[in-house]
Amino acid sequence: MSTLTVTQIRHRFLVLHGLRWLPVGLLIPVIILLMQERGLSLTQIGLAAAAQGVVVLALEVPTGGLADALGRKPVLVVANVVGLASLALLLVADSLALLATVWAMQGVFRALDSGPLESWYVDSTLAVDPEAAYEKGLGQAGMVLGLCMAAGALLSGGLVALGPVGPVSALSTPVVVALLLQAIALTGLLVLLVEQRSAVGTDAVRSSLREAPRMVGEAFGLLRRSRVLLALVTVELFWGFGMVTFENLLPVRLAEVVGDADRAAALLGPANTAAWLASAGGAAVTPLLIRWFGAAPGAALLLVMQGITVVGMGLLAGPVGVLVAFVACYAVHGASNPLHMGLLHRQVDGPYRTSVISVNSMMAMPAAALGAVLLGFIGDRAGVSTAMLVGAVVLAVAAPLYLPAWRAGRTPASADGQPGRDGDPARRIDGGPTEGQAKRTEVSGNVPV
Repeated sequence: MSTLTVTQIRHRFLVLHGLRWLPVGLLIPVIILLMQERGLSLTQIGLAAAAQGVVVLALEVPTGGLADALGRKPVLVVANVVGLASLALLLVADSLALLATVWAMQGVFRALDSGPLESWYVDSTLAVDPEAAYEKGLGQAGMVLGLCMAAGALLSGGLVALGPVGPVSALSTPVVVALLLQAIALTGLLVLLVEQRSAVGTDAVRSSLREAPRMVGEAFGLLRRSRVLLALVTVELFWGFGMVTFENLLPVRLAEVVGDADRAAALLGPANTAAWLASAGGAAVTPLLIRWFGAAPGAALLLVMQGITVVGMGLLAGPVGVLVAFVACYAVHGASNPLHMGLLHRQVDGPYRTSVISVNSMMAMPAAALGAVLLGFIGDRAGVSTAMLVGAVVLAVAAPLYLPAWRAGRTPASADGQPGRDGDPARRIDGGPTEGQAKRTEVSGNVPV
């Protein structure tokens, strides 16, 4: 990466990150309502969505190890091709089996996509400047994600409001546009992501495949040796379960309040736009949260606050109250993700970064699959509001899992500036004051959503 500056690397990362999430912004407001339109109950939707979690559970960490061994770009290219295929199938899928296949393909996409781009950014930045504060780019990525998701959601709502286009239903129109945007994202990836790797021939691929399991084993070895890292990735179990409330159940809750699925979908376009703008705003205040509370205490506080916003979505009467709580939930979400990922990145260095991020993501996806099935079942039997309250409690009770990172961050460095027993000297984020000492675990001198 010597031909690119730190600023150029960050700009390319932000562009690719935005292109990655813009199609998702179109899909989120309509995907659950689209499956209902095609005849699925909430329980069936949960079962279909669970296919993604099962696939991610099987592939997340191995594909992370493959990206670390083979290279980030080839893995991302394959991921985007699978993503394109899944959206093409979504256009025609009209049964539980086909929709479950769509979600399973999305699981392959997610498993391959999770981590390589972010790891490329961090490692490429550190290769140019070992003292670079890459957290700035991670925070800006949260802002870009929020803005792109907002734009996608606004476009989605507008497309639904226009009504059907020929044989394509109003709820299917955003899928067509998302497919086109996914193709643009693939093109951008091929052009902008520059990775310094030797030529990849048959022998290199075989060597990388043999190396991947070792990297996976090292990544899990980190969990055994670092109580901080173990606690951080365990947070994802609770968050993955709880996120079903605002990703899957909110559209159903809004349709229940307004009494019409198409009207709810049209409202969700601008509502998601506002929510993701709020998320971008939340990401923008990350340096202030670190300054006021510290990274770990701030992340814990935000988990509790997110649970409270989900309670609001479940209990407040009328569409205005539900949507205000929804926007507040995403503002909290936008602020919490950079804090969590910054704490996670402090635990690893070098070629194991993507593998550790994959472990973190792996925790979330099966939990989300369980949440989709269980909360969907509760929603069918006891009502959507009850299901959302259960998810809110699960979110909030994960907050104490940030305590190990907070305690490690309070361990002072030794007099010669070397790391203390449980941590290393703090680093600054975006020019702000120090966030505390975060433990960094190394494996064989080598050792992220």
